[in-house]
Amino acid sequence: MKNIHKQFPGVKALSDVSLRLYPGEVHALMGENGAGKSTLIKVLTGVYSIDEGEVELDGATVSVQSPQESQAVGISTVYQEVNLCPNLTVAENIYIGREPKKHGRIWWKEMNTRAAELLKERMNLQIDVTLPLQMYSVAVQQLVAIARALNISAKVLILDEPTSSLDRIEVQQLFTIINKLKGEGLSILFVTHFLEQMYEISDRVTILRGGEFVGEYMARELTRMDLVLKMIGKEMHLLKELPKLVEDDKEAAGEILLEVSGLGRKGAVEPFDLTIHRGEVVGLAGLLGAGRTEAARLFFGADKADSGQITFPAKSGGIHSPREAIARRIAFCSENRKTEGIIEDLTVRENMMLALQARQGWLKSIPRKKQEELADEYIGILNINPKNSGHLIKNLSGGNQQKVLLAKWLLTQPELFILDEPTRGIDIGAKAEIQKLVLSLSRQGMSFLFISSELEEVLRVSDRIAVLRDHCKVREISGKDMNQHEIMQAIAGG
Repeated sequence: MKNIHKQFPGVKALSDVSLRLYPGEVHALMGENGAGKSTLIKVLTGVYSIDEGEVELDGATVSVQSPQESQAVGISTVYQEVNLCPNLTVAENIYIGREPKKHGRIWWKEMNTRAAELLKERMNLQIDVTLPLQMYSVAVQQLVAIARALNISAKVLILDEPTSSLDRIEVQQLFTIINKLKGEGLSILFVTHFLEQMYEISDRVTILRGGEFVGEYMARELTRMDLVLKMIGKEMHLLKELPKLVEDDKEAAGEILLEVSGLGRKGAVEPFDLTIHRGEVVGLAGLLGAGRTEAARLFFGADKADSGQITFPAKSGGIHSPREAIARRIAFCSENRKTEGIIEDLTVRENMMLALQARQGWLKSIPRKKQEELADEYIGILNINPKNSGHLIKNLSGGNQQKVLLAKWLLTQPELFILDEPTRGIDIGAKAEIQKLVLSLSRQGMSFLFISSELEEVLRVSDRIAVLRDHCKVREISGKDMNQHEIMQAIAGG
């Protein structure tokens, strides 16, 4: 891919990006959220057209206009979410649209035989191909998707976050297959956010940042620290501690609010321990996909943990659902504001009342006058614009929508407030207001679990920082060690 440009209305998604793939090589594509990885793949596979630049395959220029055309020239993709049909058999999924025929009808016996031989020879996988795909694990489904891609005469195989839902044993099984395919001369583009896996399986790596090409490197020659620095755009001499909003003379954290011991979920986050005190802001730092959001969802009971527990020294029982979390005065502001936060067709007031109404029960409705008083109060406290609580929330700016979400949960008077990317996509003024609000409430005794991709922001508001890497909590940092360099080293590992 040479000098690729792709623009959407108001957004320059790719600017002069290049990518080289060699036969018999695993080439990693890395970058933070919004770096342009997905757009580059969609350009390569014909989902998006190219504005400028060209693609060459085997020395000849190709122009693919659809995913079907990309498969026809030998470029196949296996996505993070397996895009097969779980209700069909394994054999049907492999040959769908290309079923062997006999006398004008599908030749079932031949199709099943071919599918079984393909999986055995190429994937080292022996399973009953006549069973529905949904009967098998995600790891097996991934291998079936790869087998289907290879059966369409693939020269280039794109694996888009193939290990995000796999455990360690399943990852190793997949890597064994990848190395086998690499030995057969296949070009494999491995899109991942796992640093350790990149070094384990990749020969070469291309890094994107903000839709631009940062560089192409031999994996063995690129240190982990350099990799992280290039992904987030920092230079070593710039990694100086920024002025913090947290005062050095802030009183020591209060009593323990809750303790987490061995909490984990297979494929999401490895078991970890963490203690949160009253009035403490605990930051979660790490690259995209490190496991920060997954950990937060376990705290709130949005996802079910399969190991460990959450305990409250002052109370009995744990958390097994969002309802129980809300009852224990835990609030959760999701990073997915549009899909898990606001309800667009409701007003500002109606959105604000949702969590409070849910906590006290739907049979005990909050009087309309009380709703308006509370909404007007928090519109003033958080400086939400416009001031009219009757406006539909979908007509507000992103920053003001975020403030409405904060108000929704603050109305429940939480003891622990989990904020997952609370300032993403909003202007700098709104960011500053939210950061100051967090610190003001923490001084009043409210505890926070604060997640942000911006290290500067985590440092500015946190009393203590837990660092995650590749779904594992690797370090806790506090006091004089709380600076960007220490966090970056923990993220980089090695």
